[in-house]
Amino acid sequence: MDRLKKQREAIKKVLQEYADLPRQNLRSETIFDEKKDRYLLMIEGWEGIERIHYCIGHLEIINGKIWIQRDSTEDGIATDLERYGIAKSEIVLAFHEPEVRKYTEYAAA
Repeated sequence: MDRLKKQREAIKKVLQEYADLPRQNLRSETIFDEKKDRYLLMIEGWEGIERIHYCIGHLEIINGKIWIQRDSTEDGIATDLERYGIAKSEIVLAFHEPEVRKYTEYAAA
């Protein structure tokens, strides 16, 4: 399997696992745009009188690396991607400012 295909499959599997978690009165929605290599996990619904609508995960494949733009998970999407064979050198924690990324164990850009 080529690298891009492996990255796409890993992203989709990870986001679908989070989407499949049970949530009371909330709906999970995955959005997979392979043409532009953008992937989202959204949550929406109602908790009492409060409207819930937010992004749990936003990932993009840019220049051969997976850029995690948003990660609202407890353990971290990067760890889940590693479980599917994605190397740390292929993952960018884009939610960290560029100057900080070089101190993580993941790619800086």
